[in-house]
Amino acid sequence: MNDRLEYLREKTKQLPLEPGVYLMKDAAGKIIYVGKAKALKNRVSSYFRSIDKHTDKVYRMVQNVHDFTTIVTASEFEALVLECSLIKQHRPKYNILLKDDKGYHYIRVSREEYPRITAEKQIFAGDGAKYLGPYTSSFVVTQTVDEVNRVFLLPTCRKKFPADFQKGRPCLNYHIKQCIGLCTGRISRAEYADIISQAQDYIQGGSAGALKKMNEQMEQAAEALDFEKAAALRDRIRAIGRLSDHQHVVFTTVPSQDVLAIVQNAQHSCAVLIKIRNQRLVDQQEYMLGELDSLPGARRDFLLSLYSAGGEIPRVVAMDGPCDDAELVERYLSERRDAKVSLHLPERGESLRLVQMASANAAQQLAHAVERTGRELSALDELSRLLGLPRTPVYIEAYDISNMGQDTLVGGMVVFENGRPLKSAYKKFTIKTVAGTDDYGSMREVLARRLERYREEQESGEGFGRLPDLILLDGGKGHVSAVQPLLEERDLPIPLFGMVKDKKHRTRAIAGDGGEISISQNRGAFTLVSKIQDEVHRFSITFMKQRHAKGSFATRLTQAEGIGEKRAAALLRHFGTQKALREADADALAKAPGMTAPAARRLWDFLHPEGPTE
Repeated sequence: MNDRLEYLREKTKQLPLEPGVYLMKDAAGKIIYVGKAKALKNRVSSYFRSIDKHTDKVYRMVQNVHDFTTIVTASEFEALVLECSLIKQHRPKYNILLKDDKGYHYIRVSREEYPRITAEKQIFAGDGAKYLGPYTSSFVVTQTVDEVNRVFLLPTCRKKFPADFQKGRPCLNYHIKQCIGLCTGRISRAEYADIISQAQDYIQGGSAGALKKMNEQMEQAAEALDFEKAAALRDRIRAIGRLSDHQHVVFTTVPSQDVLAIVQNAQHSCAVLIKIRNQRLVDQQEYMLGELDSLPGARRDFLLSLYSAGGEIPRVVAMDGPCDDAELVERYLSERRDAKVSLHLPERGESLRLVQMASANAAQQLAHAVERTGRELSALDELSRLLGLPRTPVYIEAYDISNMGQDTLVGGMVVFENGRPLKSAYKKFTIKTVAGTDDYGSMREVLARRLERYREEQESGEGFGRLPDLILLDGGKGHVSAVQPLLEERDLPIPLFGMVKDKKHRTRAIAGDGGEISISQNRGAFTLVSKIQDEVHRFSITFMKQRHAKGSFATRLTQAEGIGEKRAAALLRHFGTQKALREADADALAKAPGMTAPAARRLWDFLHPEGPTE
């Protein structure tokens, strides 16, 4: 516990209710966090109140705060600009910092009589070649070079031109129409230079610009009766069209924009930024961000860090969720770009597909860090966005009530961590205070007992001492309404939803206070919730059957002379299972708590009416 908390709390009382920037410092005076506030007093004081409710990252930061300073600004926007500047200057430990440690890749157009287009990992100084880039994605560079060589039928062999003109027969690529056959010597230097120019236009201007220019050249060639050139241009135009139809990863209909998606789990997070220029995917960048406080805050910090460092700012940034201070961020980016910049949350169409692609790639990158599949992490991220959760639900608890008449009433709790069952954390509950088959009352009792155990064990941070990121109940809005007051009474802001089944007992929707949310169109989230609902139902009904069987056997034991309800219950506790009790001999039965030798003999005879086995 930070022994400076009282001092820090007192100091916050002197802060103004004005916008500004605050700088958290450790005992050595080093700045460990820089933040912006609309009202300094409210924002800074929130760090030192109810610190147990902070996320792990914020909790650790607060534990290391020795002092803080503030700078009052004239507006919240000025505070945001100053915050960006101070983060770049001090690079505080607990702010999102983008490390520029990636290798770069280039597209090289060689300086020869007959140039080649190749993918390179570095610039070779002094070679006179033209380099396009840099790009951080080797995949984009390699695929672009392959496509350009294929569309424009450029030679990829090792022959030297013009030295190797007409030396031997053309290779197989020429005969299958994947090379223009430069080695035949029939293509002039001027014609080849024109093809290379078209290829560069295609790389730099995208397919739309290249197609427009080539269509104009084809029409000019046809008017000049140069049908051979017109036919060659026609073939290139068709090749680009076929490529655009089949390779949606590279080609898109959306205008130039950046696409951002962030996926997180408990300790790790990954951001993926896809760059679209002239309707073409030109680059993809991945950033491991570490632990996050909240996704909206992470998007804000990421954008400010990325573009304040001098990166190219596009007209539109499409994102996978909301961003804190969105209007201020738009204004900041617009001023840096000197043109309007919009933050966009696509709901349909090509932009949404690109956001989903970025999210899938981020999940795949993160999967390597946590040894989970990209599909599992994508499902958690999808569920988080669907339910509007403040953070990805890494630790999920689910509850179900099972009964057999009024005699056997139990509850089951299962836990999913990072999208997989955590069976060591499963818990069983025997309903104690509810009479009859009252599902709502039983669910309320189970959650009340679970939350009480949290109060007792929270210092451990394990088992019942750990709060979930999301609670799911097997049931609808009524179950949610029955349990929600328990969370509010304890001031625990845990998201709570019900899992609704259809008439065939299959997952249909998620229920909250505001009604039902359909999940059938969200395949990842639907599969995950269905798996959780099936598992908690299986676990609770198995426990119910065990309890019922044990209760029925205990009732049958009371039919033996000298065995009452208490003695029957004691026997089952002592031996643990029916099988162990049946296999015990009279001497072992007599040694059980509360038993006598005569009662043990009569019980053995009762359990073995067929007599001893020879």
